[in-house]
Amino acid sequence: MPHAMQIRQTGGPEVLNWTAVDVGETGSGQVRLRQAAAGLNYIDVYHRTGYYPQPLPFIPGLEGAGTVEAVAQDVRGLKVGDRVAYAGPTGGYSEVRLIEADRLVKLPDAISFDQAAAMMLQGMTAQVLIRQVYPVKAGDLILVHAAAGGTGLILCQWAAALGATVIGTVSTDAKAEIAHAHGCSHTILYTKQDFVAEVSRICGGEKLPVVFDSVGKDTFLRSLDCLRPRGLMVTFGQASGPIDPIAPVLLSQKGSLFLTRPLLSHYIERRDALEASANELFEVVASGKVRINVTQRFALKDAADAHKALEARATSGSTILTI
Repeated sequence: MPHAMQIRQTGGPEVLNWTAVDVGETGSGQVRLRQAAAGLNYIDVYHRTGYYPQPLPFIPGLEGAGTVEAVAQDVRGLKVGDRVAYAGPTGGYSEVRLIEADRLVKLPDAISFDQAAAMMLQGMTAQVLIRQVYPVKAGDLILVHAAAGGTGLILCQWAAALGATVIGTVSTDAKAEIAHAHGCSHTILYTKQDFVAEVSRICGGEKLPVVFDSVGKDTFLRSLDCLRPRGLMVTFGQASGPIDPIAPVLLSQKGSLFLTRPLLSHYIERRDALEASANELFEVVASGKVRINVTQRFALKDAADAHKALEARATSGSTILTI
């Protein structure tokens, strides 16, 4: 019987239980997928702790890659043996799982299972952020917080390939080197430097059109001070904790700023939107413009250790759970 990491009650990493699961047969519109790897993302922590509630018990994990081993009779476009990947729904911390066929995309030969498991959620998030939420263009000067994280590294490389100049904040000198090697023209050590002052210095006193922030509480308010009038604040994560409520008038006082909190699922809800986002991601990775760095690997049964490392900010790039 296949195994999965199941959560029966919310809490710390110890609530992740290595459990034998009865996967069952495919239902209408479903595929049975034997996974090769699953991705690790900070949203998995939110699910585990109950910050983003899930029905209990549940299997966490929002991205993975593997081989189709069974398809329902009404499924079209997929067959046994196809290499596929996905970003959502939950259930990724599994050796074998059932998933809706319309959430899967076929993998090009140039993309490995490990790459796919590491990049589907983070990579399509980056695609949404810099191709749809704020279409980055040549000559733009942008700020990316957590530039050495999984999404950050993809976003920085992609933005640089589009001709933007990227300023990235990081927590350590080692992460600064990683960010520099992946598209950041300037890095700011926010644990030692005032990032608002550094941005002003780098920009010659000017301000930015956009800030991309996955850190949250520790960086949100001061990021507003980096934006020029009518600039866009894009908050897409809260690794340091939830952002305190603000009065809308603050956005006016800071320069009639725009604020958005995009969610990937809203941008890839339609099948055509999912395919367009995934295909653009595959193309930019296959071209070599964006490199997917699988920096950490944990066995699926050791997912609790992976969560501890992630929460301690001891990771950089992407982390996968191998199966």
